[in-house]
Amino acid sequence: MMKVVGLLSLALFSSLAMAQIPSGNVFVGYSYTRTDLVPGQATSLNGWNGSVEGKIFPLIGLVADFSGHYGSQNLPQACPLQVVPCLVSAAKVDVSEYNFLFGPRLSFRVGKFRPFVHALIGASHLRESASPVSNSDTSFSDALGGGLDYHLLPLISWRVQADALQTRFFSGSQSNIRFSTGIVVTF
Repeated sequence: MMKVVGLLSLALFSSLAMAQIPSGNVFVGYSYTRTDLVPGQATSLNGWNGSVEGKIFPLIGLVADFSGHYGSQNLPQACPLQVVPCLVSAAKVDVSEYNFLFGPRLSFRVGKFRPFVHALIGASHLRESASPVSNSDTSFSDALGGGLDYHLLPLISWRVQADALQTRFFSGSQSNIRFSTGIVVTF
């Protein structure tokens, strides 16, 4: 009888403890990335970032992170062979980049703050278009980073996040910095 009471008490207390742990969160907000699509020429892109995190342990969650960034870049154009004194000109190219990343996130709560770190892997898609030509590529990508959630209201927090995002478009490697900020809803 004592064993049964002990097991029932353990089950009750462990379920109460699990009730204190949020089961996850949803983040949506503004995002900025600085990327080096052309070596030596950094490009600023603005857009959005969103993620969903589901807790699997009290300190560890699994994250699905999605972002889209947009902007334009001036790319150098090659000179025609028949022109002897050649002035290098630039073509304005519209750029859109989408990232689809997944992985673990480690986080803990300290008062109103929830710092976190994550390691994400996935795929990125880039589209460059200068009328009438368009070029696109999809590559493996990874992001190492973290951030801080600040608790504002019950179930609502504000997030600031920074990532070192690496992509591999057109057989090259691009090292990007991505900053995101926005609202987190905990469920």
